[in-house]
Amino acid sequence: MSLGWYPIVNYELCINCSICYDFCPHGVYEWNDEQGPVVIQPDNCIQGCHGCENQCPSQAIRYFGDLPGKKIGGAYRLEF
Repeated sequence: MSLGWYPIVNYELCINCSICYDFCPHGVYEWNDEQGPVVIQPDNCIQGCHGCENQCPSQAIRYFGDLPGKKIGGAYRLEF
């Protein structure tokens, strides 16, 4: 388990189907009725696992640690 690897949900693409939430056995997500899946335990995600991304019908999930980023003002902005 790693803080250098965890899912990031693109809410512009997310259709709130709950597949990722239901699929993940590690408690990474919490369900929010208004927002959908919320990553609450990023350190529970397994390094290199693409399980919830592969299940997502709208391709709304990517992973910190797997995405190229652009440094903007001292912080990284991840690109989908």
